[in-house]
Amino acid sequence: MKKWNWDNARQYFSKTLQWFLNSCLIILAVILSILLIKEIVKFFEILLISGTDYKVFLANILLFFLYFEFITMIVKYFKEDYHFPLRYFIYIGITAMVRLIIVEHDHPKDTLIYSIVILILIISYFIINITPLERPKTSLIFRKHTQSNKS
Repeated sequence: MKKWNWDNARQYFSKTLQWFLNSCLIILAVILSILLIKEIVKFFEILLISGTDYKVFLANILLFFLYFEFITMIVKYFKEDYHFPLRYFIYIGITAMVRLIIVEHDHPKDTLIYSIVILILIISYFIINITPLERPKTSLIFRKHTQSNKS
């Protein structure tokens, strides 16, 4: 019989929460997949049956991409050792803001604010891409300080 200690309890609790999180994400992926299929059916309905406005069609396309991006993010979560890449959240934010501009473009001030948000998200994405993937373990300031103490 194993001896019970805090390390075992912590590992058990961590594994239990990880299992619960993974189960919830799988359920969410199934729900999003069903909604994605419903959007495909809506596309055919809009294209073949009704002659609706192009704005509705564009809004549905962007909603389709939102579902698609969330599903892709869940897949990446499992492929990258239970880690959500930040860039996927930025993609989803940009797509959501573009959809909002297309659907609700009645007020110019709101459209300008949405556009500024898109610009901020794009700048954030650029900053993420130019920074190194791994952070240094110690900063240059700390190294200089420790080197001066050794002399």
